[in-house]
Amino acid sequence: MMKPDQIGGGNYRRHALAAALAISFGFAGVAMAQSTTGAFTGQAPAGDSVTVTSDSGLSRDVTVDSTGHYRIGNMPVGTYTVQLKKDGAVVDTRNAVSLNVGAATDVSFVPKTLNTVTVNANSIPQIDVASVDSRSVITSKDLARLPLGRTAEAIALLAPGVNQGSGFFNNALSFGGGSASENAYYINGFSSSDPLSNLGGVGLPYGAIDQQETYIGGYAAKYGRSDGGVINQIGKRGTNEWHFGGQIIWEPKFAESDPVNRNYANMTLPAGYSYAQPGLAGTLYQYRRNDKQWRTVYDAYVGGPLIKDKLFFFLAAESEKVEGRSTNNVDGAQPAYLKYTDNLQKFYGKIDWNITDNNLLELTHIVNKQPNDAGNPDPANSSTPNASTGEYYAFNYNTLKAGGPINVYPTLSKDTTTIDVIKYTGYITQDLTVSATYGRNKTTNYTQYPGLNSTDAFLINTGQENPAYTGGNPITNNNATRLISSPNAMTRTHGLRLDVDYHLGSHDLSAGIDNMYYHAADQGQLTSGPGYTWAYFITKTPNNPINSFSAAPGTPYYVRQRIFHDATSMSVAQKAYYLEDKWQITDRWLVDVGLRNDKFDNYNNSEQPYVRSGNQWAPRLGASWDVFGDSSLKLYANLGRYYLALPSSVAIRGASASTYTNQYFTYTGIAANGSPTGLKALGPAVSADNEYGVTPDPKTFTATNLRSEYQDELILGFDKTLGSSWTTGAKFTLRRLESAIDDVCDMGKLQAKMQSMGLDPTLYNTTQPGCRLINPGQSNDFLVSRIDGSGYSKVTMTKSDWGFTDGAKRKYYALNMYLEHPFDGKWQARLDYTFSRSYGNTEGQVLSNIGQTDVSKTQDWDAAAIMANSNGILFNDRTHQIKAYGAYAITSEWMVSGRVLLTSGAPKSCMGYYPPPNTDPIGYGSAYHYCFGQPSAPGAAGRMPWNQRVDLGVMYRPMFAQQKLAFGLDVFNVLNRQVPTQWAATSESGSPGTVLNTFGNGMFYTQPRFVRLSVSYDY
Repeated sequence: MMKPDQIGGGNYRRHALAAALAISFGFAGVAMAQSTTGAFTGQAPAGDSVTVTSDSGLSRDVTVDSTGHYRIGNMPVGTYTVQLKKDGAVVDTRNAVSLNVGAATDVSFVPKTLNTVTVNANSIPQIDVASVDSRSVITSKDLARLPLGRTAEAIALLAPGVNQGSGFFNNALSFGGGSASENAYYINGFSSSDPLSNLGGVGLPYGAIDQQETYIGGYAAKYGRSDGGVINQIGKRGTNEWHFGGQIIWEPKFAESDPVNRNYANMTLPAGYSYAQPGLAGTLYQYRRNDKQWRTVYDAYVGGPLIKDKLFFFLAAESEKVEGRSTNNVDGAQPAYLKYTDNLQKFYGKIDWNITDNNLLELTHIVNKQPNDAGNPDPANSSTPNASTGEYYAFNYNTLKAGGPINVYPTLSKDTTTIDVIKYTGYITQDLTVSATYGRNKTTNYTQYPGLNSTDAFLINTGQENPAYTGGNPITNNNATRLISSPNAMTRTHGLRLDVDYHLGSHDLSAGIDNMYYHAADQGQLTSGPGYTWAYFITKTPNNPINSFSAAPGTPYYVRQRIFHDATSMSVAQKAYYLEDKWQITDRWLVDVGLRNDKFDNYNNSEQPYVRSGNQWAPRLGASWDVFGDSSLKLYANLGRYYLALPSSVAIRGASASTYTNQYFTYTGIAANGSPTGLKALGPAVSADNEYGVTPDPKTFTATNLRSEYQDELILGFDKTLGSSWTTGAKFTLRRLESAIDDVCDMGKLQAKMQSMGLDPTLYNTTQPGCRLINPGQSNDFLVSRIDGSGYSKVTMTKSDWGFTDGAKRKYYALNMYLEHPFDGKWQARLDYTFSRSYGNTEGQVLSNIGQTDVSKTQDWDAAAIMANSNGILFNDRTHQIKAYGAYAITSEWMVSGRVLLTSGAPKSCMGYYPPPNTDPIGYGSAYHYCFGQPSAPGAAGRMPWNQRVDLGVMYRPMFAQQKLAFGLDVFNVLNRQVPTQWAATSESGSPGTVLNTFGNGMFYTQPRFVRLSVSYDY
């Protein structure tokens, strides 16, 4: 489907206490992507007993079996004391054992005398030989040491193979070559992903994060609905000790560097091509001096026992005030700059009730309030970010001088997300555990545009207005926002998960269900003002038709009116069940076998289903070999299939009604509000995808044999200890997209197939819906309704019927190598190098090159013409990645830390018209894989510059305050390397041969150097 804002026409194993490594930070553990628990395992004398006691008084005791092994599973994360008892007397103790999320922590006891022995949990072997996955666990202690951004995404970027996605999608990430919408977010085991489009998710207040698990592949059958990655945050909980504290953070304006100015590109153009405005080439496009952002954050927490050993609470709150300035580009709807203020609030509350040692109850309450900005503004269209408050001030690009307020205001909006989770865990016997988690999520989208005159349309390309009517000074108005959301937009989500775990000899058996339900109301976008936009254009070929439905303007100056509206309601039901067996075949071999079945149903605004996936079986197989039996060398492998659900937003501009039309005019004047006057239509209002406000028949919108997107993944790796303090390893990952979902909009091909079948297309609704969901490259069966309402006919469309020469392809392979020294009380460090390639003709559910967020309805696959030359290097490819980070305690009071990120740039693409004579075969304008008339595959235009970033920090914890008081100084992007991370890929304007002055402009840049000052107190 065409993008609406497109410019142009259109272990439990022995010997390895992996948690000791993960206390510092690590990449190991048993696969539990949405887990909130871990397990204790190990060896001890047969017949003795092992007791684990948490810092909240929870205690469990098991008898060591006849083979000398024990296991205590499904324990809440935290700090434990582990004791070996003989005849009821304690003979050995391990203190301060940290249990990390999803990890099998090995605590083994060698035979000793009856004398009591106490050992602290340090100098433990560092390789978890039970893990068959790829993930990182970062603890709250790591967060306190390292200079990091205060978001879940910033933490996840420490993991290998995780990259920053397109700036169009704000902070969304790409995991292992996947698109930004293919990830999953969880808090305390419940989904916190964006319930509408799955682009990002809600995170905890920074001070409330106990651990963050970042999953980058190989997770078990218990978990699904992601073929990218998983971010799972575990919030802190109260214990028998009282804890309270707070932090104040200040990122001052004076310590931030100015962003670099942006200039129009100045390329040497081929013969027959010229800029729409040649005089602009190489000149200033956006003045950014003083466009800084500064913030103040207040963070506080308190936790402790309400009833010792029984009832505990933890509360955390965070208030963040972000202030800044942002200047519109020279071609903006307003020659102005914006002073804005964003207010963000987060709250986290948790109650833990140890009803008995065998029955636990957890309650979680989360509130997150932030500006509604799911995707960053499109710099080419001068849209501004949403804010809590703000006002525009005059700015003169001729003098580069600022003026006073102009009574223009930005869109004021805020997302408010409320999540409630209740979890019960029952230890029925030593071997049988059951758990149940129920959660609900409510998100409201508040939107307001103060002071907007309903007759003022959003204006595009005002610099291309006819100077005969403007006197050389573009005429603008007070509308600074192109698209807005409905003021009544909201979503509701609820989910239920049941898990049963049974330990039977050498088998750890699991079974359960995992169900989620989503309902969204009034979601989508509306065009601000009168409901349409005006875009001004200049053509160098005024005697040529603009496109197939618009005549030649006869003058260089013409205008386009675009009407766009797609707000609607929708719902989704996702159900799954699974079986899994972790089988310890021998002391050295572990096999993890699982099978998951997912079912996805999507409904339109009338609660009519338009997607029913049926059974989708996803096998998982993993194996681990402890080569020498001493946890010093592990070889592991994992093979799995992962299905991805369609989020709610697929109904927008798909299964529900939408309007999207373009009409072109010449004009003889321009009104005071920038609207053209004296209009003469050059043709009718046309929707390239037949979006005329008609609700499609849900039976006809989707192929009846549609399969969900799924991906197969293979991981092979090893981990090796180097002495007593270092670990190293390497991992090879191969991912292959086996099935994708997108829409096709070339209904002429459907009509041709019907004719070949002996059906008269004129008797059928072949153009409604104008686009239909398919599995690209596969045979798709459609129901086509008869105009007289007498029924449907089945039509099977093959790849060749649509004119496609290939199916959906996305392949990703990567080799990661690492070297790590865990924190030993003095220092820690980790170095990763990843070589990877991501290539094919399908990025995934979204399209980064042009920032299209129409999930599974991008302009890719709309017609054969748009897929010509589409096989290339995909946007999320970052061939080389070097990541390093660490911390060093200079003295007991002073610590320094740092992070280095070196990443090769994103591939560059060039989108344009076909060569003559048929330059725009499907009416999409400059949207084809051609660049100045030559084939141009994704990535063929080169790459963006390398991203080179160094962040440094220093912390002082004075002894006079018992090191509970801390003063911090962090400097981010120390070298102030500001490079563009993405360029404008659309090359031509509304007519072939006329090159957009913005083509090749840097659109998003790395953040300038800034400083963070902090003071914190933890008791």
